Parts: sequence; C-alpha cells; structure tokens
Amino acid sequence: METGMIDWQRIWNDNENIKRFSPIRAILLFPSLFYRLVVELRNQLYSKNIISSSNLMCPVISVGNITVGGTGKTPCVIMLAKILQADGFRPAVISRGYGGRNTGGINVVSDGENIMLDAKTAGDEPVLMAQSLPGVPVLTGARRAKTGIFAIERFGANVIICDDAFQHRQIARTIDLVLLDYKKPFGNGRLLPAGPLRETVKELSRANCLMLTRAEGEIKASKKIAEIIKDRTPPIFYSIHEPESIVQAKGKSILAMDNLKNKKVCAFCGIANPDSFKKALLGAQANILSFNPFPDHYSYTRYDLEELKKQFISARADYLITTEKDAARLPGHPEFLETLWILRITMKIKPAAAEPLFKKFILQCLKEGADKK
Repeated sequence: METGMIDWQRIWNDNENIKRFSPIRAILLFPSLFYRLVVELRNQLYSKNIISSSNLMCPVISVGNITVGGTGKTPCVIMLAKILQADGFRPAVISRGYGGRNTGGINVVSDGENIMLDAKTAGDEPVLMAQSLPGVPVLTGARRAKTGIFAIERFGANVIICDDAFQHRQIARTIDLVLLDYKKPFGNGRLLPAGPLRETVKELSRANCLMLTRAEGEIKASKKIAEIIKDRTPPIFYSIHEPESIVQAKGKSILAMDNLKNKKVCAFCGIANPDSFKKALLGAQANILSFNPFPDHYSYTRYDLEELKKQFISARADYLITTEKDAARLPGHPEFLETLWILRITMKIKPAAAEPLFKKFILQCLKEGADKK
C-alpha cells in the first residue's frame, strides 16, 4: 500500500538516496521560481499596506508553519485552547477546513457542546480539534475575517485561534506563532513544488514566536534559525509530541502506552509525517508487523479498509492502530472501527520548566493585545 507521497517527502528532505541528478527535480525548479515570485509579490503588497489585514474585536493567535504540513499545528492549537480555557478565556478556533467539502461560507463544526459536521464535510483536522476541545467552538470558512467575526458575535469568543494562518494574512494577529520541525526546519530549502517551503525563510521575521517541534533528545540551538531572526530575536520554544494512550475506536477502553510493549501491531496513517507515528509506536516497544502510509488527508475507500483488516487478521496481530486524525475520517465504517485502536498524542513544552514561560508569554501578549482594542 505504498504511495507516491513518500517520494515527495524524500525529494523535499534531500534523502541521501536521491541526491544524484534527477530530471524531475530539475524540472520542478521552474514552477518553483514562478511560485516564489508570486508569493514575494503578495507579501510585499501586505508589507506596504497596499493590501490591508482586517482587525477583529479581540486578540488573535495565528498558528502556522513555513513548510507544507507535518509540524504539529493541530496539537499546538489544542494545547493553546486548553491553556486559554484554564485561564478563563473564551477561545474559538477557525480553520480553512482543508479536505472538507464545504469550502464556501461559514461552517460551524462544533458549537462547543455538539459536533455538528463530519470530516468529509469540514475536514479531518477541524473535527479532531472539535473532539478534543469541549467548550470551544470550532469553525471553518474560506474568508477567515468573516469567520472570526461570526465566532465573536455568535459565540462570544474573546480570543480567536487561527489554524494554519501564517500565510493567510487577511486577519491582523496579536501573536504569530510559527512551528518548525526541529530536525528538518526547512526541508531541502526550496519552495514548492521543488521543496516543502511555502515561502522564503526570510519571512520568519514576521513571526513573534517560534516553536521547534518534535525536539527529542538533547536540544541544540539552530545557527540557521538564529541567523534568520537575528534582528528580531523572538522567543523560541521547543516541544515534543508525547504519546499519551491508546483508545478503542468503538468502545470505552483506554490503555497506557506500556500495553504495546512487545505486542504485535499493524498500523496505518494518512498524515504529512508518517515517520513520527511509526516512531511513537517503536518508542512504546511495539512489534510492528506492517506499516501502511497513505497521503495526508487521505479518504479511505472500503477496499483500503478491507485490505488493512485482512492484513491484520492474517498477521494475527494484537492491535490495529491509527492516528486520531485518521480516525476522524472513519465514522462511516462502523464494522472496521470495532477492531481499531487510536493512538492519542499530546503536545508538551520541553523542558517542563519552560512551560510556565510559554504560558506567561502567550497570556502577556493577549493582555497587551486586548488593551490596544
């Protein structure tokens, strides 16, 4: 069940096996150059206020990245919303709803009490955020300014969290939080489609906070990032994706991660960084018998699920496991869910001593932003 996605990831990350000359990579440089010109022109229009950003009636936190997918925006949004809830704020999350069918208008995924749309309609990430954030409205819409205004007027939100919004500059923001993968912050350093960059690294100067995600092991400061931000010195935080538990997809059983030790596992996922999922299972000392990566936001067919179940049964594995994001796309397959387990992960600031500093930074910025409204 291998897919072409893996080849893209290898090209974008300059895998050692493909550093020889490739006609495909050479051809991709031409559209990459055109893409760069368009993006830089657009950024110039915003920087010179020829195109202006809309100011909402409350502080706004943008959570984004500078590369395509896989840095942990969804767990970060969930972590931020929980921090704000605990401090008495009424946050609402707004998203573009990538992968959902309803791309026009404003869509209420959750009103904070009930989840009203499924992943096919709203996209898997908004549904996952809605499932993880009781009490927090989650909305999607192509025009983020209108979606944000709706969240404020309809739900009384006093903080808006914009998911995947670093490049979407329709809304002025109080905090521009940019996530970078700790090990591969810029991939091969090239812009789409020749690389994973959505804009040039110099645009990090717009961010007022950086977070390097999946920072396992000893933390070492990045000279490259330090050079890019040297004139602004925004705070830099580090985080990890910590596996929390495995949960029965159709049932109430929740098991600690140590239940996977030496157990036979069949796993699959359709996320931007499948290696992170595989690494989490290996970290729990699971015996992975099969691992099937699919493209990000993949819409599973009945045939796909039948093949995965056959593989699980023939291998006589103990667990068939996927990610929370993938599970959000599977409610229409109740029979398959009966055999499925879901890996829950949570984002944590590293080291633990830096967590109060991160919270203090966020809350102080919001206070200053609210004072200016």
